[in-house]
Amino acid sequence: MKVLHTSDWHLGQQFYEHSRFEEHQAFLNWLTETLAAQHIDLLLVAGDIYHTATPPASAENQLYQFIKNTKQRCPDLHIVIIAGNHDSANRIMAAKPLLAQFDTHVVGRFDTASPKDVVLPISTKNGQAHVVAMPFLRSSDLSHYNRQEEQPLNYNQAVALAYKDALNAASELPKAPLIVMGHLHAKGGDISTDSERNLVIGGEEAISANIFSEQADYVALGHLHKAQTVAKSETIRYSGTPMPMSFSERRYQHQVMLIELSDSSCTVNPLYIPSFCKVILLPEKDCVPLSELCELLSELDLSDENLAPYLRVKLSAHDTDTTFREQIEQALAGKQLKFCGIERVRQERNHQDDEQALFDDVSQIEALNPHSLLEQAFANHKDMAGQAVPKELEDLLSHVIDELNTEDVL
Repeated sequence: MKVLHTSDWHLGQQFYEHSRFEEHQAFLNWLTETLAAQHIDLLLVAGDIYHTATPPASAENQLYQFIKNTKQRCPDLHIVIIAGNHDSANRIMAAKPLLAQFDTHVVGRFDTASPKDVVLPISTKNGQAHVVAMPFLRSSDLSHYNRQEEQPLNYNQAVALAYKDALNAASELPKAPLIVMGHLHAKGGDISTDSERNLVIGGEEAISANIFSEQADYVALGHLHKAQTVAKSETIRYSGTPMPMSFSERRYQHQVMLIELSDSSCTVNPLYIPSFCKVILLPEKDCVPLSELCELLSELDLSDENLAPYLRVKLSAHDTDTTFREQIEQALAGKQLKFCGIERVRQERNHQDDEQALFDDVSQIEALNPHSLLEQAFANHKDMAGQAVPKELEDLLSHVIDELNTEDVL
């Protein structure tokens, strides 16, 4: 049985206010061809199918057209999609009856009273598998566990219970290869700080890989944008995003995972995704004088690009005189690209008298941890400096974050 693991498509994303529709379509076309060429039996999408809880109609249409076109090419294919932290569970589940006609199984929310609902027995022409399709877990999904315990559980403990219950439900089914899905930040995972939201709930973040049963043949994870293994296990993996979600991800090797399952073995190999649209940052390393930067921009050869590349430039704050924008525009005249702004870098000295670069880039703010910001606010307040943040205030912030997550605002 051949399985393809992918995640974090982020359909509908605006990249620095530029639509990525064409880029996403190129990926989906490639994916359809890959599924057909590799004779895939089961496609897994481990969350964040959309970039926001309220995606544009064009993004939803893009997903449905992909499923329709792919099923025409691969009539025996099954697809499993779980909701991620960017997705609206209700929106995904609304399409469940329609998608079921295309052998597409969607799971938006976990119900502690019925853990068997996330366990999907999948039967293909080349074999069977049981899929524990666990979506992103919000604290509100797990609140019932706290009502059963004498001592309140933290978020990580509640997540572990959810997986335990789901795996117990899976164990009651006839023996078959077991696949576990999840959308979370596994402990030790390498996070891209400027494009991934910290999944901070109740002050907790990374989840231990111990929650995944040793009986699982493969664990397909989503949320982290870099393809990687977890806990040094070849069979617990993030597939990563199919394209860069930020300029810091421009060097990632974007890939999907090809898994071949039998009753006695599991092999995993990456399939590398072509770059459909370049993401360019100039200069690549340290800032250069404005004249040298303009020379680099003038020399850009974009003649072989099918889609206009994204370009962002770095410039020392000392070079931002009254004409710098005009000079950059002149250097880029006639070039087909999507300009993503100027990152001003100012040089300051730290306590060791070494230079460090500070970026004036408000796009970084979303990635900051709310609990860390609260600690910084206390540290910088004249009346509270040196004091620890009261637990009551930490709990209140956690409650607010959880409420916003529940309402699909975050």
